[in-house]
Amino acid sequence: MGLVTPNPGTFFWMLIIFGIVVFILRKFAWVPILTALKDREESIASALNSAEEAKKEVANLKADNDKIILEARKEKDIILKEAKVIKEKIVAEAKEKATQETQKSIVQARQQIQAEKNAAITEIKKQVADLSILIAEKVIKKELSNPGEQEKMVDGLIDDIKLN
Repeated sequence: MGLVTPNPGTFFWMLIIFGIVVFILRKFAWVPILTALKDREESIASALNSAEEAKKEVANLKADNDKIILEARKEKDIILKEAKVIKEKIVAEAKEKATQETQKSIVQARQQIQAEKNAAITEIKKQVADLSILIAEKVIKKELSNPGEQEKMVDGLIDDIKLN
């Protein structure tokens, strides 16, 4: 049992050495250790506060970003609507201009056709008149060659003049 029960002399020196170690630790190590622990605790608390503030700031930034994105989408929709209206206006103007140009071309074509028709009719009338004169000339030459026929023709012309 000698190993389990301590010797009173050993116990005494153990107490004295323990006291000296506690005194040295308290004098030189305890205050720096406690200061370091306190500084560490403060830095951890500060870091937690900073993290919380950063978290709030991130949430605010995210909300701001969402608002900006929403505004950008609205602006995009407005711009697209305006572009669509402008496109439709340009298309309508182009159609109107094309219609006007087509109508103008049709009117010009009709005028040209009418002018050519009138020219053709005039030419046909001229040719008919020339042919009529030639035919009349030949008929008159034939009828005037005989004196009896000449008198008959003169009498017929006089009767026509009286009737008119």
